[in-house]
Amino acid sequence: MTQYAFYFDQDICTGCKTCQVACKETYKLPAGNLYRRVLNYQGGAWERNEAGTYVPNGVFGYFVSVACNHCTDPACGENCPTGAMQKDPETGIVWTDHDACIGCKTCQTACPYNAPTFSEERGYMVKCDMCAGELERGRKPICVASCPMRALDFGPREELIEKYGDGDVEVEPLPQNTTDPNLILKPHREAQKSGSGTGEIVSLDEEL
Repeated sequence: MTQYAFYFDQDICTGCKTCQVACKETYKLPAGNLYRRVLNYQGGAWERNEAGTYVPNGVFGYFVSVACNHCTDPACGENCPTGAMQKDPETGIVWTDHDACIGCKTCQTACPYNAPTFSEERGYMVKCDMCAGELERGRKPICVASCPMRALDFGPREELIEKYGDGDVEVEPLPQNTTDPNLILKPHREAQKSGSGTGEIVSLDEEL
């Protein structure tokens, strides 16, 4: 099996959300549904000193572009009561059988990355399938092709590791690794370790 994966260089991502918007527009996703999200993670504060000037105290910030990570041990598939969440044996892509999906949202609850979301319009769960249609045409996923900074890449996991290194998926605000996500992430220079962060997600609801 060839396990496909995403690569994300957090250090060069500007948070422009082109990947998020291009995906949403391509698949005509309704409000409240996204296949890829760009999270803004910030911490620290600006404090006034004795001179009355505001100075930074531990201020930091970075972005995380996250979609379904097509995990090696997908929690969505393991917990789906109808078998609607499937992992392709040839590509490792985790996809949703919409005919079998009953919209119970168990997969959303189980997924540590909150990748599946319920479509009120369609009546079933929706999520990233790595743009399977684009792959069949020999193209890369929409998010990867649209990134102006080339912070995203895609390909067989082993090839990405050979090109970029192992990376680290345990970066705030992402969770600790429990599902072996197929994401090669190059952390931001200010990135904090999952579970020990001092910041928070400041993305507004309307931005997602």
